[in-house]
Parts: sequence; C-alpha cells; structure tokens
Amino acid sequence: MENEPEQPAENRPIKPTDGAPLKKVTEKTTSFVQYSGIAFQMLGTIGLGVWVGLKLDEWQGNERPLWTIVLSLTAIGASLYLFIRQLTR
Repeated sequence: MENEPEQPAENRPIKPTDGAPLKKVTEKTTSFVQYSGIAFQMLGTIGLGVWVGLKLDEWQGNERPLWTIVLSLTAIGASLYLFIRQLTR
C-alpha cells in the first residue's frame, strides 16, 4: 500500500470541507421523516375513528351509520388539530 501511486484527482473521493452539503441533506431528511410521521399519525387517527364508528354501528344495529359519521368527523378534526399543533413547534 505504501508503494501505490497517488490516485488521480478525478478518482479521489470528495470530502466536504465545512460540512455544509451534508448539513443540508440531513435537514431535508429530518423534515421528510417528521412530515411523513405526521401523515401516518393522521391516517391512524382517522382510521381508528372510522373503525370504532363501524363497530359501534354494527353493535347497535343502526340503519344509518351515525357513529361512523360522527367519529370519523371527530377524528378528522382531532388529526387536523394535532397537525397544526405540530407545525407550530
């Protein structure tokens, strides 16, 4: 390894000198993970509200899906509230 000639400049790995490009990539990745986590939280909240509403309607034998409508709208409102709360942080 000591006797190997030095690599030409085009084949050398580029090392960031100040870390700025690496910092930008890390910030973008962090924001992407944060926003995708919020999306999954919203999906889970709304899905849980709809599922509980369906089970309540099935258990009570309702002709109209009243619990499904009420709980799904409540879950949408709750997920939007949590979304706005997390964006302001």
